[in-house]
Amino acid sequence: MIAAITKQVRGSERAPLDPARDALAKIRQLNEGTDGLNAFLSVVDEADLSECQDTGARLAGVPVAVKDNLATLGLPTTCGSRILEGYRSPYEATAVRRLRDAGAMVVGKTNLDEFAMGSSTENSAFGPVHNPRDPSRVPGGSSGGSAAAVAAGLVPGALGSDTGGSVRQPASFCGVVGVKPTYGRVSRYGLVAFASSLDQVGVLAHTVADAAALLEVVAGHDPRDSTSVDVRVPDFSERLGEGVDKLVVGVPREYFGEAVEPGVRTRCTVAVDALRAMGCTIRDVSLPHTRYALPAYYVIATGEVSSNLARFDGVRFGVRDEDGASLEEMYGRTRTLGFGREVKRRILLGTYALTAGYYDQYYGRAQKVRSLVAADFGNVFREGVDVLFTPTSPTVAFRLGERIEDPLQMYLADIFTVTANLAGLPAVSVPIGDVAGLPVGGQIIGPWWGEEVLLQVASALESACGEGGGVT
Repeated sequence: MIAAITKQVRGSERAPLDPARDALAKIRQLNEGTDGLNAFLSVVDEADLSECQDTGARLAGVPVAVKDNLATLGLPTTCGSRILEGYRSPYEATAVRRLRDAGAMVVGKTNLDEFAMGSSTENSAFGPVHNPRDPSRVPGGSSGGSAAAVAAGLVPGALGSDTGGSVRQPASFCGVVGVKPTYGRVSRYGLVAFASSLDQVGVLAHTVADAAALLEVVAGHDPRDSTSVDVRVPDFSERLGEGVDKLVVGVPREYFGEAVEPGVRTRCTVAVDALRAMGCTIRDVSLPHTRYALPAYYVIATGEVSSNLARFDGVRFGVRDEDGASLEEMYGRTRTLGFGREVKRRILLGTYALTAGYYDQYYGRAQKVRSLVAADFGNVFREGVDVLFTPTSPTVAFRLGERIEDPLQMYLADIFTVTANLAGLPAVSVPIGDVAGLPVGGQIIGPWWGEEVLLQVASALESACGEGGGVT
């Protein structure tokens, strides 16, 4: 889809602004109102669209959406929270700026779980997002707005953020492609921090080729981000369509336990058989510390949340409650009124885990588990496995409200995705079919800096299953 738009713009078949105007018309039609998707929190005014001067630019004329925890000029950056309602950043995220420099048109900011904390996009202060495939179900989270916007055809591509699966899990639930790159591959400058050692900017698109095109643009070293790594950015599109007959695909047994719904298991079995039919060597492998990954993740993530969100105090930026009689009371009232329930829960859990006397018992031990999880992956890749295949999520999209009162069940939606974040590995979710009309995603995890082979296998699987997960 992205290639088609750029070809039309370069060939003067379409004016550079026409794709963005069409996207805004679709957003007005499908996003707003009581029956709307609620995927966008803000959109640009058509009169404010600026025409790309270079019609030969890589993404000339391509309309894109940006998750609302990435700073932008010209549109609010709310993080889906009342505490930042109406806030406008004085600077722009590097990933967003690189999209603009490549000719893309940012048409709006997408809805998300507040401060990216959630797996269903029901925690937004501005209402939940509805899954385009079934509006009674969640789109996944926390990048649910970006995934829904792509799945509904409102935009061909979008940026999200992935701290524990927040790009890949909604991609699975909505039936699109979602890529989380290696930690340090894409600059985090301008991404509002959730858990700094886990956060990574990712991309969502209809196809693997479109996702590769977006990733090539946003990837690369950025001196403004101390966690950005100065490594070569390869042509991620170069190996798409190449054969995979010489590759070894590991299938970790820990990812196929009782938690996996039967329909999801069947679709994954079909996908593995398709890889085998294409010549891949399928190898049963073990990642023994996987069982400890989810609790370790939530200790680390909440600890970093407690630290990162201390800056939202009603003084420096954002909403302030003016009724406090003292500075301390103003702090307390601002944070109590400004943050939602899930954010407060995670701040409290993280503050406890970092408390003197408990730090080593919780946060320190979780970091040791993190090292063991990363070592498991390293051992498997050193033994000749090129990529790993797992389900993205143990279930298809669940119903709105089904898990909102049960945090543990909600957290279990991330059981197969958090490991890549703990280890800093690249991973992609690609549609592999439907169960009762609801999409299923297959997750491919690659070695550090292995996005090329990751996307090569994802492209092959996409072709075998049919674009959009045609296996039924």
